[in-house]
Amino acid sequence: MENMDENPLRDQWLAALQARGYRLTEPLRAIVAILACSQRALGPVELYDLGRRDCPSMGLVTVYRSLEKLENLGLVQRVHHINGCHMYLRAAQGHEHILLCTRCGRVEYFSGDDLSGLIEATARVSGFDIQEHWLQFHGRCKDCK
Repeated sequence: MENMDENPLRDQWLAALQARGYRLTEPLRAIVAILACSQRALGPVELYDLGRRDCPSMGLVTVYRSLEKLENLGLVQRVHHINGCHMYLRAAQGHEHILLCTRCGRVEYFSGDDLSGLIEATARVSGFDIQEHWLQFHGRCKDCK
């Protein structure tokens, strides 16, 4: 993780939560700080364990409620890890897509190619009105190969 003292993303998330009327409790602040700084996808229990280091009173229910708030605001997204567990990470922005290491959980974001042709063809064949897409690759990062 990077230095949590100086993190504009953390500050943006806290401002977004506050603007929606959420109380910025110590546990919520700890969860935001961890997720905003993380280079890996984190599961709720792992996030709970990390959060209790700075906030011993944090409960697991608080972690799940905080993740729900952050996901509803579009700040984090749930990803499906190869082991079947849900993990969370910073939401992709714009045309970003995700590379997720199946061993260590490391996440890399990359800008995707123009998928408009595929999306249009799929919409035409399926009859769906496709409003968004999400691309996630699973594999092993350079350190885990």
